[in-house]
Amino acid sequence: MIVKAGLLIGLILTGSAGVYLHRRNNTLRKKVKKITDYLGDMDAIANSVRYGNLSVRAESYSYKETGKLTDSINRMIETLNDREKMITEYQSELTKKNNFLGTLLDSLSDGILVCDEKMVILDANANIKKWLNTKKIEKLKLEDFIIVPEDKDIEELDNDEVFLKGIKDEFYKASTRKLDTKEHNGKYMIVISNYTNQKEIESLKEDFVATLTHDLKVPIIAESNMLEFFLKGKFGELDEKQIEALNTMKSSNNELLELVQTVLDTYKVKEGEIDLTIEKISVKNLLEDIADELNSIAQKSNNRLVVNVKTDFEINIDYLQFKRVMKNLVNNAILYGKPDTNIDISAKQKGEYAYLSVKDYGKGIAKEDIDKIFNKYFSAHKKFRKIGTGLGLYLSQKLVKAHNGTLDVTSKEGEWSEFVIKLPLK
Repeated sequence: MIVKAGLLIGLILTGSAGVYLHRRNNTLRKKVKKITDYLGDMDAIANSVRYGNLSVRAESYSYKETGKLTDSINRMIETLNDREKMITEYQSELTKKNNFLGTLLDSLSDGILVCDEKMVILDANANIKKWLNTKKIEKLKLEDFIIVPEDKDIEELDNDEVFLKGIKDEFYKASTRKLDTKEHNGKYMIVISNYTNQKEIESLKEDFVATLTHDLKVPIIAESNMLEFFLKGKFGELDEKQIEALNTMKSSNNELLELVQTVLDTYKVKEGEIDLTIEKISVKNLLEDIADELNSIAQKSNNRLVVNVKTDFEINIDYLQFKRVMKNLVNNAILYGKPDTNIDISAKQKGEYAYLSVKDYGKGIAKEDIDKIFNKYFSAHKKFRKIGTGLGLYLSQKLVKAHNGTLDVTSKEGEWSEFVIKLPLK
């Protein structure tokens, strides 16, 4: 009886446990399904966000933990949505600025190119494409379109004359700038300007000046000859005051004649019309002649012209033209040198070259003017309220170059300036 009761109790307990476990399993399966569904929803939302759909939102489930996760995911999507709006606004603003910059560049009268370090064209504005009559220029070599001076590399262009292939009777200048920004490191921007109109105007102006000065030269020479007749007493004897007045007139007349001759020679140099008569000349004799001629002018400011030639030697020059160059340099030294100082006129030979120099101890030349000192019409006279054409050094450099030489300058502002001519001995 007791055994039967025990078996009955065992069966009841086993049944109860089975019922409990069954119910428990059903509950777990439901929970697992909900979690699986939740994870599936989250995966779908993640994929939607990944492909740019930021309008989706995660739904909250009844579990506390998933509720927190859902809120975090929804906040993340909101943040992404805000960031996307900001990026879209930035992109819209950048597009507007880029379009404005493109329109601005295309409206410029200059042509603009951007190239890489190998001078392959990366971009160009409308003017360049118009000049070259092509719509597609990118990824082509710059040298296929532009001819630069033989003594220049493209990277060194600084307002230098260039030629565009296939274009005649047009004149261009170009400047190159290296782009040093982080995004464009190693790239170059080339700006090309069409200066045909300016060149034509300059040519007309120079032709007019050349014609005018040529016509002026005849009466000036006639006046000079007449003054010489007066001074020689051809028209009667003169007293001291008359002689002094006529000498002053003669000096002014000679300065005017020299000015006219300088303008004419500048024009001739430009047109390649100056013929040089080359002969062997003693350097020492040349420099001493110049010092003798200009000594009276130097004495007015108590300057001393000191000729330094340790060993005499000969150079091959056109005596008259080269003498004009040296006289111009010495005149400038007198003009800008301090009173009561030496002006050194020196010559030496070194290797296959002769070096002639003129050094004064005066105002010097400002650093910003060094590169401009040989430019046509540039004159330091204006700075010191004195008269000058600005053609003297320009013409001097051209004449030295015609002798296959160079004319350079070094200076320390406020202390000294030295002009040095380098000439081949053969």
